[in-house]
Amino acid sequence: MRFSWFFPNFAPDKQDDMPKHRTSLKDLAQELGVSIATVSRALHSSPEIGKDMQQRVKDLAKRLNYRPNPFAQSLRKEAPKVIGVVVPNLVTHYYAAVLDGIEDEARQTGYSVISANTHENCLDEQQAIDNFIDLHVVGIIACLAQSTTDYSHFEEISDMGIPLVFFGRTCLPDKFSSVTANGDEAAQKATQHLIDTGSRRIAFIGGPNHLDMVRRRKHGYLEALRDNRIPVDRELVVCDNIDFEVALHNTVALLQRPNRPDAIIAFNDILLFAAFNAIKQQGLRIPEDVALIGFTDDVHARYTTPCLSAIEDQSFKMGQTACRLLLRNIGGDTKVRKEIVPQKLVIRDTSAKRKPAGT
Repeated sequence: MRFSWFFPNFAPDKQDDMPKHRTSLKDLAQELGVSIATVSRALHSSPEIGKDMQQRVKDLAKRLNYRPNPFAQSLRKEAPKVIGVVVPNLVTHYYAAVLDGIEDEARQTGYSVISANTHENCLDEQQAIDNFIDLHVVGIIACLAQSTTDYSHFEEISDMGIPLVFFGRTCLPDKFSSVTANGDEAAQKATQHLIDTGSRRIAFIGGPNHLDMVRRRKHGYLEALRDNRIPVDRELVVCDNIDFEVALHNTVALLQRPNRPDAIIAFNDILLFAAFNAIKQQGLRIPEDVALIGFTDDVHARYTTPCLSAIEDQSFKMGQTACRLLLRNIGGDTKVRKEIVPQKLVIRDTSAKRKPAGT
């Protein structure tokens, strides 16, 4: 079962020292310079927290009009088994399929799922984590927003002992288990396929370089070039925001160069379809003028003209695997585990300029 909630901002109109949003445990913790766990225990008069600190926390909570979420309190009283899932872009097939896998696994074990869409924004991601803490979810599954470079909100999750598993884009590998794909190996195979079928000036269109998923896929692409003694042309490696219009602009710029690429590998489906459109806009043929291959799902790849060669994720399985890891963590297994769900290269119409020699 999936629940989606909108958390409205709290907008006071009289007290100047009150924040413009609903005061959270994190706000109180930051003000006092202590952990969220300390604040939570102090508000519940835990004997683990000294009387002075309890009073400081309660006084600040009163001054800032901190109000526990009544829904969260009812959840806590009834002791539900709810997992929070944070995704960067829920409207894409990849994240929807991962979420389906999580829900399928959770349902079989009596858990429910709450999802939050960060829209690739770090601030929205931080707010989603705060909301899940307030709701007392039993665990969190997350994929980083592309703008996230500060991981302190996940450090706090670790300090609080809340089970968390990353999928796809990850961070803090010594603290959290994760599920990723073999993007480096898949990108290497895809690049090798393009080389074997006649391409030589192969471009890579990726997302922000700080994302581990981008680094893995770019590494595989570069390894294939090196293995075939093809010089790396840095002008053909374009890593920018994961955004359709940005990728469209960047691809057009590549294609308008005097020595344009004769093939493109795209990091994900958003960038892949931007590249597809850019090639068409420039009046170029696929794959005769520019071969194209990218990371996307089977559903989208099969229904274009020409049909897309693709590196396909097993996204549903990735969701299932992430949920299984989280449930082990919830059950007391604190070992940090790394799972890899392999991708598969599916050759269709957009990548082969010619048949490999000898076939």
